[in-house]
Amino acid sequence: MRTLTLAFVYENLTAFRQQLDLLPRSPSVTDLILFHREEVSDEERAAMTHFVRREMLADRAGGGQQDPLRFIRCGEFFSAEAVNRLLELWTSDYLVLLLGRGLVEVSDRSLERLLDVADDTGAGIVYADFWQHEGGRLQERRLIEYQPGSLRDTFDFGPVMVLSRRVVHAVRAALGPVDPRWRWGGLYDLRLKISSHAPIVHVPEPLSLCWPRLTVASDAEPTDAPEDPLFAYVKPENRAYEQEMEEIATAHLRRIGAYLEPVFAPIPLPEHDFPVLASVVIPVRNRARTIGDALRSALAQRTTFSFNVIVVDNFSTDGTSEIIEQMRREDDRLLHRIPSRRDLGIGGCWNEAIFSPSCGLFAVQLDSDDLYADADVLQKIIAAFYAPEAPPAAPEEARSRAPRYALVIGSYRTVNFDGEPIPPGVVDHREWTPDNGRNNALRVSGFGAPRAFYVPLLRRVGFPNVSFGEDYAVCLRLSRHYEVGRIYEPLLLVRRWEDNTDRNLTPERANRYEAYKDWLRTVEILARQKGEAARTFQSARDAQAGKPAPQESAT
Repeated sequence: MRTLTLAFVYENLTAFRQQLDLLPRSPSVTDLILFHREEVSDEERAAMTHFVRREMLADRAGGGQQDPLRFIRCGEFFSAEAVNRLLELWTSDYLVLLLGRGLVEVSDRSLERLLDVADDTGAGIVYADFWQHEGGRLQERRLIEYQPGSLRDTFDFGPVMVLSRRVVHAVRAALGPVDPRWRWGGLYDLRLKISSHAPIVHVPEPLSLCWPRLTVASDAEPTDAPEDPLFAYVKPENRAYEQEMEEIATAHLRRIGAYLEPVFAPIPLPEHDFPVLASVVIPVRNRARTIGDALRSALAQRTTFSFNVIVVDNFSTDGTSEIIEQMRREDDRLLHRIPSRRDLGIGGCWNEAIFSPSCGLFAVQLDSDDLYADADVLQKIIAAFYAPEAPPAAPEEARSRAPRYALVIGSYRTVNFDGEPIPPGVVDHREWTPDNGRNNALRVSGFGAPRAFYVPLLRRVGFPNVSFGEDYAVCLRLSRHYEVGRIYEPLLLVRRWEDNTDRNLTPERANRYEAYKDWLRTVEILARQKGEAARTFQSARDAQAGKPAPQESAT
């Protein structure tokens, strides 16, 4: 008979008894392992042991063993110290780890289902959808499939994670124990190592029930989780945590052959003339309240070069089109484009702009509800492409001068609708480093803004025709071969208001967005692995022929 260990966080004796009442009385359960921060008294231990023997393990496998309870005292529950100690104490076939903060109910049948899937698939980790008791109602919470690109430390496994000792033993034999340096990322490190050895399987069935007080945790989470997860990885107070997660993720990329050394392909010269040096690109649909502000911000830019503003109006119906037309009649630098197709997302609208004959050598982002911080933003962005030299004064001069970067990304300040600063404030992505930024980009949720692209290279890849993650897709693709420039002063005022596309997402839509970004990361990892395999093969052939190693190619 297969055996299993239950492990969860101990808070106090009352909460322990409540949690134990919600767990299965399966004969497979042999023991419990409890994480705790504060000292647990001898009286508490005796009371818990008595309760477990009487209520849970009586007449069951392990019910008569000397010590059915094991304790792990630790500062952080997912630290390397805690995880390595957990693996030492765990001797059964499977470990059922409760990740939620609060009460988790698992029935005997649900537990058997999880173990059956683990047996049938040979998975290293199994997780499942769940029910959540919220506002007096039960809400089904569906999770997304794990894939190679699901390497972010924020991946949501729900409240129950089942680990296979057979797989974990093989992983530890091959890769060693979890690095003892990790203060927060012990389980994250273990999960990534498991993912390179065995499947991580999602069961699309609700197999547990979470009661109030629960906050579903990922397998790597700071003790004091930020209020807004959208900005967690760029907040300065989380810097030590993020650096640790980056180091763990980078080691994983090295192991699976998806790490990129800091070697970049040269930027090609433009193959033909462009009408202006830069174009500000603004996709828009139904933004009558904000489009005028955005256009005035773009047209007010002071530059030493020519530029235009391309607005791709995706069939607005709220008066946005009329506002654009009025401003176009007043300034011929403003170009109002209406697509011929009605199936375009934000990415498709970007393609309308960048493949237009009116597009400049550089395409610079401005969302229809945002503002440039001042009148010198466009000059600073284009200058960064050529730094430390001055940018060309005209597009003809650029024919003989290749920029240093394929894309330049600035920083922004979050504001409310009226332009008043609100948290998190300045988002500058200082986690980015020239040597490892494009590797860490596979772990975090974005590259930053405003984004500016060298159009001859941007046209080679284009944007996916979606309205979420289209920018992330292009930045991943270009950074695979080319260097990314950064500007760490805030160039953009990003409005956070009720009409933001990422505001108040339903769980279903949030899942769809996260799954898409994971898929983008999967494609990028596969492309990198393919390139690494090709380079390894070529290097072997060259070594046999006595040739020097080739430089990185952008093909």
